[in-house]
This record gives sequence, structure tokens and C-alpha cells, in this order.
Amino acid sequence: MNSYNTLKEKSTREWNTLVNSQEPVIYLGMASCGKAAGADKVKEVIFSTLEQYNLTAKLVEVGCIGTCYLEPLMDISAFGNPRVSFGNIDERSAAVVIRKCLVDKEYHKGKVLGYFGDTPLDSIPNFYDQPMLKSQVRIVTKNCGMIDPENMNHYIANDGYQGLSKALEKSPAEIITEVTNAGLRGRGGAGFRTGIKWQTCRNTESDEKYLICNADEGDPGAFMNRLLIESDPHAVLEGMLIAAYAIGATQGYIYIRAEYPLAILRLQHALKKMEEANLIGQNILGSDFSFNIKIKEGAGAFVCGEETALIHSIEGERGMPRTRPPFPAVSGLHGKPTVINNVETLGTLPHILRNGADWYRQFGVENNFGTKTFSLVGKIRRSGLIEVPLGTPLRKIIFDIGGGTQKPFKAVQTGGPSGGCIPAELLDTPITYETLASVGSIMGSGGLIVLDQDTCVVDLARYFLDFIQKESCGKCTPCRVGTRHMVEILEKICEGKAGPEYLDKLESLAKLVKSASLCQLGQTAPNPVLTTLRYFRPEYVQHLSDYYCPALVCKTLIEYTVIKEKCTGCQRCVSVCPTGAITGPRSEIHNLDASKCIKCRACYEICRFDAIAGNAIVITSKKEE
Repeated sequence: MNSYNTLKEKSTREWNTLVNSQEPVIYLGMASCGKAAGADKVKEVIFSTLEQYNLTAKLVEVGCIGTCYLEPLMDISAFGNPRVSFGNIDERSAAVVIRKCLVDKEYHKGKVLGYFGDTPLDSIPNFYDQPMLKSQVRIVTKNCGMIDPENMNHYIANDGYQGLSKALEKSPAEIITEVTNAGLRGRGGAGFRTGIKWQTCRNTESDEKYLICNADEGDPGAFMNRLLIESDPHAVLEGMLIAAYAIGATQGYIYIRAEYPLAILRLQHALKKMEEANLIGQNILGSDFSFNIKIKEGAGAFVCGEETALIHSIEGERGMPRTRPPFPAVSGLHGKPTVINNVETLGTLPHILRNGADWYRQFGVENNFGTKTFSLVGKIRRSGLIEVPLGTPLRKIIFDIGGGTQKPFKAVQTGGPSGGCIPAELLDTPITYETLASVGSIMGSGGLIVLDQDTCVVDLARYFLDFIQKESCGKCTPCRVGTRHMVEILEKICEGKAGPEYLDKLESLAKLVKSASLCQLGQTAPNPVLTTLRYFRPEYVQHLSDYYCPALVCKTLIEYTVIKEKCTGCQRCVSVCPTGAITGPRSEIHNLDASKCIKCRACYEICRFDAIAGNAIVITSKKEE
């Protein structure tokens, strides 16, 4: 369309002026992870250093490229050289890097990570050859960390809204066919086929239809939606426009938790710019298509990730699921046909419309086409956000991309608190919706929590069940009461107040909750228990029969002692003990007073000689008083 071409030409000129600038350009990662690592202070140092050396440079605030463990990230492009990235920049190193690059015209080798672009630099690798990045396929995240998320022209210059422009030249039926042929499945967890959901909504007669973007990301350790919105909000918004046009919706909502203030701010800014450019509102890009978007801030209820509970929340009611059918695509918001798509699902649509279904199907495996983003957290060397083709083995993700664990690997929890704990012997499992289900877990929205030998699976199951129990809406008895009793059993096991007979009680109760709960929150709540029982039953038995926690996590079951034959008297444990329980002069064997020990594990974790041991406490009674 002519109006889009005008936007594209203007945006391309601005982008080319930036990337070909003779004036140095500094790019600073300013997503939440960068800010948490100190990017705001680095920003202050950038300005003060430029002033100190009487330098001029343009500062561009970008999102996160996904290598969160390297934040703050700062890139510099100067004197005709490619953009070069520097990692783990603090206030001191920021000043040094700027001085070396812009005054001495050389690179700080200790902080340099790599260059971007096709023009190589001597002795500096390409940034995408970083171990965390070289095995990834970046489709949804291609702009993350590369553009200013608050500058719509940056997005348009990098093919933004081209997918929408192409969509408006097609009929809604042709778009649904394209998405169906691409094999796109919902990235919110269930993996339902997007084209079928759209077609159902399109076929339902109604005077009004709605589209909802589900950005209610509530899993502990998950940040896929937040990072994408913070780093590339227009990708999600363009996807909403494409979806709305396909299903015939005129009103859209972005349901996002209020705990994401930066993401909300960038969405608000993006919507304002879209309105100015006629990318939202009436007769978008000169077409007959009109669509408006409202942001609805949720209160952080985990259950509102479920479609019908989310709809109730938007309607001003308590977020509680309802029975289905009817499904939202037939009767949803205000009783009207409603499509709810996840942030990542919507962010994928512009690429499919721009490049075609066949292009998209080249990624992934049969029945699981395309890529999937994951938040890689826990006991992993390289934490952050990754994007890989579906079908990628867990082993490749954890060890090749994530760098493995410092201590021996134990398991990985997929799918958040409702997911399952997958052991080391199943690391060659490819990540697809079906294979994860076959081992007792789920895809979820994409959280991967890596565990090592210092993780107690019983305590892990207790933690996740406690989270689920507190987040239960309370509507159905199996979830409301069942999860509470499961938590109580797990607490007794961790405290040495349960005998072996509790194992069968826990397992049968978990199966009951899974089969009888109303919504997916209750139906998947027992997964952490069932998978840890399936793969780590001996560890439960140790807790129940030996009253010992081999991971030294359950405090009631252990006490710490000093192994005199291994102690060198280095005093590292003395320096970290918060209660003075460990004493002894340097180079002499230390003593540990059990009456003062609060079992914080600080001494155990800092000792380099394995001189701190956790021993089982003799428990005289198996029953709670």
C-alpha cells in the first residue's frame, strides 16, 4: 500500500542515517535485565565520560538480545567500523571502553564480545558466534537488542509492518489458510493450532468480535513475554493487527500483569506512535480495516493465564475459570466470539505473512514447526532468553547453549510450576509438545529451570505446589483442597514428620487432583510431584525412611560438621558464617557449634576443600506431635 511505502521510505532513511553515521553511536541494553544489572548507572557514566573528553556520540537505548548473563551490554559503532559489543559493563569499565574506543581508537579486549554485520574485524569474533547464540534461530527475537523499542521507525526499517501490509492485500480466508499451512501452534502452552482457533471465530456469526493478547506471564523464572515486549513491542502489535483482520475483530486487549511496568510503558508509547501513523484506529493504512487496542493491567493472579479466567478479569469480575464448551472462540468476552493468543504467537505472525508458510515450515520438526523461545534460568552458566527450533534436544539447550552447570547436572523443570522435572537420562528428549507430555511434563510458556545436585526434588515439588495452592482460585474442590493436602504432606516429608506410608498417599492424591480439576491450573498442578516420584523416588525414600536430605536442603533433617581431615583452616567459612558458629585461627582446624548454626549453607557452598559435611539428624519419632 502507498501509505505503508511512505512509512517504509522515511524509516529506512532514518535507520540508514544511524547505522552509517560518521558520529559515534553507543547502544545500551535497557530492558529490565540490563537495568537490574546497573545499566542506568552506566548510562550516567556514558554521558559524563563523553563530557570529560569533549566527545560527541549518539546514545540509542535498545532492549535485550537474550544474553542476560552478560548484562549490562554496551555496543559502540565508530569511525566506519562495525558495531562492536561489550559485556558485563559496570561504571568503571564503561568509562574505560569509551575512552579506548573513541579516544585511543582501539578496543578493550577484556570486555569485547564480538562485532555485528558482515564486515569482519581482526581478532574480534562475530557476536553471533557466542556459544549461547550460535545454535539459535532468531525469528521472533531478531530485533531484540538491535533496535530502539521506542522508535517505531527502527522497527519499520527492519521490515516491520510489511506483514500487515501484505495481509491487507489478502482476504481474511487467505490469511487463515496461510497460518494454518504454516502449522503455527499457540505458544502459550497448550499448543492448540492457531488456524483452527481463528477459523472457528471467523465462522461464528456476531455483530462484534474480540482479540486478546495474553501477556499474563506468571511462571516463576519465566520472562519470554516481558523481554519481547520490552525489546520489540511493535512485533506483537503488528501480530495483533494481522490476527484481528483475519478473524474480523474490531477491538483488542493486551492483558498484561501490572508487575511489568517497563513493558507497559513501551506498549503505551508504541500505541501512541501507531495512532499517529494510522497503524491503528479507523481505516488502517487506507484500508477498510479498523481496529483499536486497550491495555488491561492484571493484578498478578496466576490463574488468569487461563483463557476464561482472563476474560472474567477483563470484564471486571474475579478471575475464575469456567467450564468449556462453549470455547472463547464461540462465546468469550461479553459473550462474543473471542480469540486469545499468546505474546509469542502474535510476534511470530508478521514473519509468516512476510515470508510465507513454506519458509516457516523449514524450521522445527513435523507437527511442531517453527521456533520457540525459552527462558533459561537456575543453576546454568549462561542464563537468558533463547530461541531454538522445536525439536531441539534438551541436552543441546542446556549444555551447548546454556553452558551446563557448575556442579553435576540433576534435572530440568520445564513448563514452570505446572511442568515436570526431567532427569539427566532423558536429556536427549527433543522439545516438542508431544515428547514433553510423554515424559510427564508440558511445554508451558517456555520456562526452563536447570537443577544441579544441590537441589532437593522433594523441596522443589513442595515449593511449586505451595505456589500453585496459593494461586488456586478455589472454585473446584479437587484443586482447592487437594493441592493444600499435597503441600501438607510434602512439608511433613521435608520436616521428618512422615513415614513411608505417606508416599502412596501423595501419589494417589496427585492423580486425583490431575484427573478431577476444572481447569489446566489444577490438572497440571501435580506434575512436579508425579515426575519427581517417577524419576527420583529413591530421594523421597531417603527422606521418609532414613530421614535424610541428600541435597542438604531440608534443614530439619541435617546438621553441618567440619571434617577435620580435610579442613585447612583457610577461614573462608568463618568469614561467611552469619552467627559465629564456626571458629578457629588461620591454618588450624576449625570448629562448628551446632547450637549456633542456622543451616544457611554458606559455609558448605564456599568451602573449596569439601571440609563441610551435612549429616543426618537422628529423629526419634516419625509422627508429628
